[in-house]
Amino acid sequence: MDIPVSIIIPTYNAGKEFEKLALMIKKQTANIMQVLVIDSSSADETVKIANKYNFTVEIIPKSEFGHGKTRQYALKKVTTEIVVFLTQDALLYDEFSVENLVRSLVSDEKIAAVYGRQMPYGKTGILGKFARLYNYPLISKINNFDDRKDRGIKTAFLSDSFSSYKKTLLNKIGGFPNVNFGEDMYAAAKLLMNGYKTAYCADAKVYHSHDYTLLQDYKRSKEIGQFHKQEKWLLETFGKAEGEGLNFVINEAKYLVKNGKFYYLPIAFLHNVVKYLGYKIGWQI
Repeated sequence: MDIPVSIIIPTYNAGKEFEKLALMIKKQTANIMQVLVIDSSSADETVKIANKYNFTVEIIPKSEFGHGKTRQYALKKVTTEIVVFLTQDALLYDEFSVENLVRSLVSDEKIAAVYGRQMPYGKTGILGKFARLYNYPLISKINNFDDRKDRGIKTAFLSDSFSSYKKTLLNKIGGFPNVNFGEDMYAAAKLLMNGYKTAYCADAKVYHSHDYTLLQDYKRSKEIGQFHKQEKWLLETFGKAEGEGLNFVINEAKYLVKNGKFYYLPIAFLHNVVKYLGYKIGWQI
């Protein structure tokens, strides 16, 4: 694939596992011109690993990191039109992951952003596995603004754990906002509202999953609530998040029953109650 691509990875104490990602980047069939690592003053071997693989490294103070502003800062540092974002804890599935993602992006001039399929690591628990399956299905999809009538807030879903943008179109909507959560959904929503499309490419895969504790679920949901309160136009334009949350709960219960994991139902219920409370409290802050 001849289209030049830049990869941007924000890092902080990524650990030895970061080398697995670096190795997979080197194996990609895509025409990767630059890998830019924006490191928030790691105290481990993250920068050493990045240098070993000839990645470009910029070190920023930890206090200066922000999910939106750091990615926007990095965006200005790369020269290619096509930019791929990865998080440090994602692992490219095979050598075609980036190429498949970029092919989806350039398949239509109106597609401005695309995100790939996130698959659970083998050690991931059943609740974490369902979350990946629910949010990252087997079928690819192209989204446009009119889809909000049927899909609501889900229409604007996009994850920068593995995503790609056309830089020119992203800059047209002002780039990433200075937010500490949800910069990907914000950008996707703005792109859709301005007549562009986003896409989900199921053939572009990474391993990326979590087994959140109750406290982690609470904190994450509180951040979502704060983000939605701050950016009320999102819900006003695409629909409230509660409906999507209820759909998740129902499908999760069906998944557990189908797989004979009845004893996980009360655990899942507790996690969902905690997430709901976190979201509501986030709205009050």
